[in-house]
Amino acid sequence: MYYCPYMNCAILSFNRYSAAAAKYSITVNLGTRRLTLFKDGKIFKSYPIAIGKILTPTPKGAYKIINKQMNPGGAFGARWMGLNRRGYGIHGTNNPSSIGKAVSHGCIRMYNKDAIELFSLVGVGTVVRIV
Repeated sequence: MYYCPYMNCAILSFNRYSAAAAKYSITVNLGTRRLTLFKDGKIFKSYPIAIGKILTPTPKGAYKIINKQMNPGGAFGARWMGLNRRGYGIHGTNNPSSIGKAVSHGCIRMYNKDAIELFSLVGVGTVVRIV
């Protein structure tokens, strides 16, 4: 909090680490192939995704985003959000025709425009539930 001496008022300074900032969480529904972003416990956005194929399924469970990378390149598209399950993450794609299908090695693929938007909203520590 900062004190404003000119108007005898308090000015709160919020940043992305502030407790007053919006709290996001993610639910990935493998059956519907949708990633739903929740803001303060309410549905905020929903995105179509690709999931793991039969031989390399997307693992169900509760995870957290532990790292983020811009422009990782190749099959990871425009953004990478790594989960605390080694080798798995949410990322863009260089094959947009794969969205809506079960074709990945277990990661969650998104259209690049959607991955860029999601990347800008969520931080490291965001909870990701895969059901």
